[in-house]
Amino acid sequence: MTLSRSKRLQAAAIAAVGVPIVEAVGATYTWREDGDGEFAKLAAAGTPPILALWHGRILAATLYFRDRGVIAITSQNFDGEWIARLMRRFGYGAARGSTSRGGARALVQLRRDLLAGSPVAFTVDGPRGPARVAQQGAAWLAGSTGHPILPFHIEASSYWTAKSWDAHQVPKPGAVVAVAIGTPIAVPSTDAPDVESGRVAVEGALAGLETRAKAMLT
Repeated sequence: MTLSRSKRLQAAAIAAVGVPIVEAVGATYTWREDGDGEFAKLAAAGTPPILALWHGRILAATLYFRDRGVIAITSQNFDGEWIARLMRRFGYGAARGSTSRGGARALVQLRRDLLAGSPVAFTVDGPRGPARVAQQGAAWLAGSTGHPILPFHIEASSYWTAKSWDAHQVPKPGAVVAVAIGTPIAVPSTDAPDVESGRVAVEGALAGLETRAKAMLT
């Protein structure tokens, strides 16, 4: 999908306005972490991970994993354009595509990025849901590269909930934000049974991490 010049200018304007707002609000958060050493261990071992999260936690995740060279899939439509521009300001790279358009090309790019040493990120129920149902992309990528999936979940003590399919959580200023990071999930191959087992494992891990993150706030 090719955006018009006016749409690209709109996307640039949204990112320019959005970044300082996100920065300012994010500076008021108090972070609690569990499992935060897993990312560094995998990077040090030369196997940067495939970060896996639910679509409804993108905002907080963008702040938490900023400036670590993570490459994330963003869709090729207008929303994907401004999101990609905003994420670049926080130190992310973008693989443009989605499960509905350009997905194969984006997966090829992520595979290349992983093998070159960059961590990547997947909203495993995105871009359109259904919410909290993992799709197979992250598991396929793990099976094709030998790099593990690293699931994580984020919960905030106070937040707004967007009226969107993913019920996106936006932590309020001053919130305590808990990040629960799981153990790496390996997928041995791209054979259909292995990919499906990996998908199910990711879905189960994220459910458990949600419980863990909520407990960190009590």
